[in-house]
Amino acid sequence: MSLSNPFARRLYLRIWLAVVGGIAVLTLVVGWAWRIAEEQKASNNQPFVPPSREMVLRDARGDVVFRGPAARQPSEPGENVEFHIESDTGQTFVLQMAPRPQNRGGRPGGGDAAFWTRPPFGFLWLLGIVGLAVAVGVYPIIRRLTLRLEALQRSVKHFGEGDLSVRVPEQGQDEVADLARQFNAAAARVETLVKSHKSLLANASHELRSPLTRIRMGMELMGGQQPSPAFRAEILRNIAELDQLVDEILLASRLDAREADVGTVETVDLVGLAAEECARVDADLDVGASPDAVDVRGVSKLLRRAIRNLLENARRYSTGEISVVVHRSQGHAEVRVCDQGPGVPSSQRERIFEPFYRLPGASERAGGVGLGLSLVRSIAGRHNGVVFCEDRPDGSNGACFVLRLPVTSASAAP
Repeated sequence: MSLSNPFARRLYLRIWLAVVGGIAVLTLVVGWAWRIAEEQKASNNQPFVPPSREMVLRDARGDVVFRGPAARQPSEPGENVEFHIESDTGQTFVLQMAPRPQNRGGRPGGGDAAFWTRPPFGFLWLLGIVGLAVAVGVYPIIRRLTLRLEALQRSVKHFGEGDLSVRVPEQGQDEVADLARQFNAAAARVETLVKSHKSLLANASHELRSPLTRIRMGMELMGGQQPSPAFRAEILRNIAELDQLVDEILLASRLDAREADVGTVETVDLVGLAAEECARVDADLDVGASPDAVDVRGVSKLLRRAIRNLLENARRYSTGEISVVVHRSQGHAEVRVCDQGPGVPSSQRERIFEPFYRLPGASERAGGVGLGLSLVRSIAGRHNGVVFCEDRPDGSNGACFVLRLPVTSASAAP
């Protein structure tokens, strides 16, 4: 996951920022409201003592009776206001004023403040409104996250109930989206394995039934008599076909199970393997294309099985020579097996690697059960490689099957 924008990609940071931001706003507003309430309380309950200033008292004719500095004395709300005046002659006078009339709200003067706006009720109302605003603002953020989790929960429930086709919408770049992608990948893998096993079981039962039926019919035709050499050879061929089918089914099952032990990983010389297998089927190995050893990391018996299956497939359909080339190409090792058979139509070059798939018109008597090329693809996948079919480079009739494997030491072990 990219860390270029962690605040947008980390779910716990988004939740944390939402909570911290709400608390910060609430704290600031509460502090401000508290300060306003304290100031209002101070203005209503604390006496205000202005500085001394000169006061002059005149009679009706305008003559000065006395003059001097006047100082207001502290007093409680509702009491008389007193001013002490010291005249020029040294006499002290006391001036008393009645308290200012109060309105219905209890505030001096003519203001008309509502009950709910006066401290401390104003502070409580403001605090409640701010808290409600924070709750309303944070709810859509949290709810959006929880809705995605609920969708994931429902999908997991449906998947556990047997609906293997269920998938979760992949929205966003945070942990929930990553979990959704991992769930979808796991669900797709499980669905593929289940379908593969069902197909393997259905096709295996059909393929096993064919040689067994031929053997049963042969035994009934014998009628207790000594079988002829040709008949005996046919029975042995059917038994060998059964043995090969069981072996390939077991190997396919082990390759599908990623945790199964399929052998020891070691350095394998592809040129040596190809030379040994070419000798079995009388194929031509072009040693000039690979003057040096071509080594890969893998399981020797699996790579041998892959090359053997490609050669046997070529021998089954080829009407001429079979050529094999092993060489390095852009950090990969390639084993190219070319035949001179009818070739493979471009529309069928992917399907021929499916289990138990045969080209249209192919007969069971031609040999094979349709698992050879499927095993080659599984083996290549176990070694982080690929296998594919293409036309011959010279443009002649036939097909070339290319097994491409990594040669670097960093290639993953099966």
